[in-house]
Amino acid sequence: MPGTLYLIPNTLGPVDAAPGALAHILPEQVQALTSRLDYFVAENAKTARAFLKLVAVDHPLARPLQEIQITELNVNTPPQALSALLAPLLAGRDAGLVSEAGVPAVADPGADLVRLAHQHGILVRPLVGPSSLLLAVMASGLNGQSFAFNGYLPLDASQRAKRIRELEQRSRAEKQTQLLIETPYRNAAMLEALVASCQPGTLICVATDLSLPTESVRTLTAAKWKAALAAGKAPEFHKKPTVFLFLAQ
Repeated sequence: MPGTLYLIPNTLGPVDAAPGALAHILPEQVQALTSRLDYFVAENAKTARAFLKLVAVDHPLARPLQEIQITELNVNTPPQALSALLAPLLAGRDAGLVSEAGVPAVADPGADLVRLAHQHGILVRPLVGPSSLLLAVMASGLNGQSFAFNGYLPLDASQRAKRIRELEQRSRAEKQTQLLIETPYRNAAMLEALVASCQPGTLICVATDLSLPTESVRTLTAAKWKAALAAGKAPEFHKKPTVFLFLAQ
């Protein structure tokens, strides 16, 4: 009988390795289940080991960390390699799919492995944990009944502006909140592009370091963001994980 593929959320940023440090981020049951697994698929093995060290503070691992198998699955993994990642599960071994940050398989290459697991009849169990996208929607004050995640926008400035205007039109027509992410060191450029491309009354939310002590969530109209940037009052989001949301009025 195949094993179970557990989808294990990770923290959204650095957490001190202290007793109870994960308590407000991951339920005890999730930590306990994670601690008993000895096979993980992760975007980055180093990050996964750091996460397991955090879990081990309150829930000792079933095996020494150096004996736990961690196989990487990232943008460089060829599709034909996915079957090998599932081989231990097909042999009856449980496994954990761990994201680099937040929940696996959402804006994450793990989605391909989950789809293949379903094709092989492997039980997939999503576990409770932080999702930056949902936390951002919750805190934004924008429409939580209808929203769409659009991932990354084009790097080319003209193409990016065109895409923003297209999404703004959709947002206005469907009253739908649009979500975007950007490489953290380009956060300032993304906010400037949103302010320049959106209509003055469009609401824009910048949600940074969600669930962390440095968390910041701020929603203003494009016009007010423009004034804030002109006054040198940009968010403190340089090189910090940030979700951008907007809703056309």
